[in-house]
Amino acid sequence: MDIFGTILAPFKWLVSAIMVGFHDGLSTIGMSPASGWTWTLSIIGLVLVIRAALIPVFVKQIKAQRGMQLLQPDLKKLQDKYKGKTDQLSRQAMAQEQMAMYKKHGTNPFSACLPMLIQMPFFFALFQVLSGITAAVTSGQGIGAMSAEQVKQFDESTIFGAPLSASLLHGGGGNQTAVWILSIVMILAMTASQFITQKQIMAKNMSEEALASPFMRQQKLMLYILPVVFGVGGINFPIGVLIYWTTTNLWTMGQQFFVIRRMPTPGSPAAKALAERRASKGLPALPLTGARKADAEAAEIAAVAAVEAKSQRVQPQRKNRKRK
Repeated sequence: MDIFGTILAPFKWLVSAIMVGFHDGLSTIGMSPASGWTWTLSIIGLVLVIRAALIPVFVKQIKAQRGMQLLQPDLKKLQDKYKGKTDQLSRQAMAQEQMAMYKKHGTNPFSACLPMLIQMPFFFALFQVLSGITAAVTSGQGIGAMSAEQVKQFDESTIFGAPLSASLLHGGGGNQTAVWILSIVMILAMTASQFITQKQIMAKNMSEEALASPFMRQQKLMLYILPVVFGVGGINFPIGVLIYWTTTNLWTMGQQFFVIRRMPTPGSPAAKALAERRASKGLPALPLTGARKADAEAAEIAAVAAVEAKSQRVQPQRKNRKRK
């Protein structure tokens, strides 16, 4: 076994164990153990377990993202400070000041990727489990927590005539037309849900300062690159993996919709929409805390100072009398 396989071995066992648990539970309540829909619901159950376990990580991700957005003006000043300085000492000093800024505000650029990074071992483990179904059937062996009989049941299970272990590129038995159609539909659903999720964040849950930052220009580029990467890679994914990834994308989309509507980023269009909804219902505005409170106080002080400066009476200057 290679190093990659050794690392994924415990994840393969855990993924297969969760699927088997849901499969046995669904079989107990009357669903056919050999039905493709029983195994499909088992894969969806796997998603629900993993994403529910990641909710605390998601909360930290939201806090880190907002911290990064609030930091954008300071990061811009730091970049302007070292603009044009390409020597090693200046670059090192800039990196140290930037890391100190991240530490002070309790955030970093990698926090936004944490939920996806945690999910990747489970995704690859599921890919290996489903890709190894045919070989396991031939050798009469099980995979992870799946017995040889369950492996055979999974291999023979289909939805809409397409085996769950089949892929668009490699086929896998069953009705090939059904495999093509279902794979293409799932790939489109997977990439569309991922694009919509990121698009709604940028369109509704970011302030103008955050959208104008260099960091967000990179994020806008990734908005179009990632769906293409997953779309092209999807031709290699078994239908069961496409079901997993589409389900987790739909979970993310719903989760982001809730956050944007109920807990939007300060200064974003979603925050203004929330304030308007609360005002229309006669509800008080949400209390300001932390950075939001500091920004509001600074804006209020600046406004008062401007009014006072404008209202000050200009004292007439005394003109020197002409000597006789």
